[in-house]
Parts: sequence; C-alpha cells; structure tokens
Amino acid sequence: MEKFKAAMVLGAAGDALGYRKGRWEGCTSGKKIQEELVSLGGLGALKLDPDNWPLSDATLMHMTTAEALVTDYWCLEDLYRELVRLYVEAMVSLKGRAPDPATVEGCAHLKPHNFLLAWHTPFNEKGSGFGAAAKAMCVGMRYWQPERLDNLVEVSIEIGRMTHNHPTGFLGSLTTALFASYAIQGKPLVTWGRELMKVIPRAEEYCRKTIRHMAEYQEHWFYFEAKWQFYLEEREIEKEGQSKPSLPDRYDAEETDKMYKRWSSEGRAGRRGHDAPMIAYDALLGAGSDWAELCKRAMFHGGESEATGLIAGCLYGLLHGLNQVPSSLYQDLDKRERLEELGEALHKAASAEKIIDK
Repeated sequence: MEKFKAAMVLGAAGDALGYRKGRWEGCTSGKKIQEELVSLGGLGALKLDPDNWPLSDATLMHMTTAEALVTDYWCLEDLYRELVRLYVEAMVSLKGRAPDPATVEGCAHLKPHNFLLAWHTPFNEKGSGFGAAAKAMCVGMRYWQPERLDNLVEVSIEIGRMTHNHPTGFLGSLTTALFASYAIQGKPLVTWGRELMKVIPRAEEYCRKTIRHMAEYQEHWFYFEAKWQFYLEEREIEKEGQSKPSLPDRYDAEETDKMYKRWSSEGRAGRRGHDAPMIAYDALLGAGSDWAELCKRAMFHGGESEATGLIAGCLYGLLHGLNQVPSSLYQDLDKRERLEELGEALHKAASAEKIIDK
C-alpha cells in the first residue's frame, strides 16, 4: 500500500520538477536546466508547492485515469464509458497547463453520449506523442498480477488510443502499464525491456481482434518495436541471461542529451510514446535507488522532461517507496492528498479479486 501511494506522489513530483511551470519542459538543453538548478540551491533546497511547482497536464491525465480505475465497474465497457466521461470533463481543468495537442484532439473525438461507440476515435497520424504513456502507470497498478495480463494489455491499449490512436502512442501506454506491473511483481529491472518485446505480439493480436484501423496500424507498428530493439541491443540487455546493462561512464548533461536525441524521433527527447518510457527506464537502470541521480537523468534533461519525470518517478515509487526522497519534494506538493488517496484506492481495487471477463 505505501509503495502505491509513493508511486502516485513521486510521479507527480517528477512531473512538477521536469515541468517547472512550463519553463523546463520546453528547454532542449539539459546543461542549461542543471545550471539553473544549481542557482536555485540544488535539488535538496527545492520545496515543491502548487504555486511555483504546479503539476502539468500529464499528471492530471494520470490522475483522471486512476479515478476511473478505482470506480466499481462491472465490465470493461463500463470502465471505458466512465473514462470517456472523465477525460472530456478533464479538458476544462487542463486550461493554462499547455495541454498536449494530441490529448485535446483525441478528447474532442470522444462521444460520452454514444453508448456503443463512446471511446472509438479515428486513427490519428499525429497521435504518436508521450501523452498516452504518461497516464497509464495506474493501469499496471490496477492489473499488476501476472494472471491479469490480458486485462492490462486491453485496458492500456484502449485508454491509450482514446487520445493517441497511433501505435507509437498506445504502445507507449502498454509499456508504462507493463513496467508498473513488473515493479510490483518484483521482476528484475534489467529484464523489463526484454519482457515488453514478448508482450507486443499480444497487443497486436488484441488490435486485430477489435478490427479497428488495422491497415493504418500496420504501416506504423514496426517503428516502435525497432526503436526498442535498437535500445536493448545498445544497452546489451536484449538476450536472456544478460544481467548488467552497458552504461556509458561519462553521464554529464550534454552526453545524456546527445544519447536521448538518438533514441527520439525528431530530436525532442521524450516527445513520443516509444522514447518517453525508454528514457525513464534507462534512468532507473542507471540510478538504482539513488533519487537525486534519477532526477538528473529523467527530470533534468533537454526535451519533454515532465513526461519522463512522471513515468520515472512513479516507477521509482513502486520500486523503492519514499524513504530516500527529501520530504520537501512532496510535503506540500500540488494535490498530494488526492494522489495518496488514489494510490490507496488502486491498491484496494487490485487486491479485491474480481476477474473481469467480457
């Protein structure tokens, strides 16, 4: 239970740090961000509060997803209708937080009053962004048990394509949900990327079964897998039995930015559904339980640092809890009480064994 609460809170803290009221999320130089951090007195001197360190739209969407997952739904269609209703309502609260354009566009296509097709959105050529990945860790927290993998695959894909109907987008939501479930199961971190590659065919099978947009999907499907395969080979963890990632010795801000850009699709690190979870995962591999090191790698780099910060912070909370994090980073955090309540409710919902079948 405590780690579920820590995950929701530290995800939000990671987001607030990477976002810095919109100032850092748009900055493409990690060196500049880390210099500014030093001028603020360093990570230990920061006190996160709602006025100076608000949450970005990414955390609000993660919270909205969690709100639906803790309701008492009887079947997954009920869950999707509730999500549609909450996502459409959430658009109002995202004003002023520079919401992700794909999320806004996706939500405009949701149909809360259409009982049968409420969550069916059109394929979106531009729907490959990080927004789906950044809101799905709670799906993995809700369906973390290995025997619930089919639920996890289906729900993470459906919540992903409600707003990001593009394989690079919704395979991102599958990835972060899966990684959250692995963290709770206690799977060794180094195996997560390999395990993801084994689950992707299940995702493809599910999409085929729902017969929506399969022709468009196939055109773009390969990109996500190829990028992850490339990453796993670069870190030398693509094969069973490889238990130590090969990480570069020099890991300063400029080196990190260069590497992240290589993984990204147009030079904006963390911008897409494949590289936002990848950067968060890589940061966890490199940082271990060292929170300050995690922040350096996942929250203070050039690019979409609020998304990578949210994903990395949430997974860190599931792995390590709050013990090593300075309390000034979450004591007065924006929406902290609600985040803790959601963590607790997700834990309770996941423990109440009610296998949902169609």
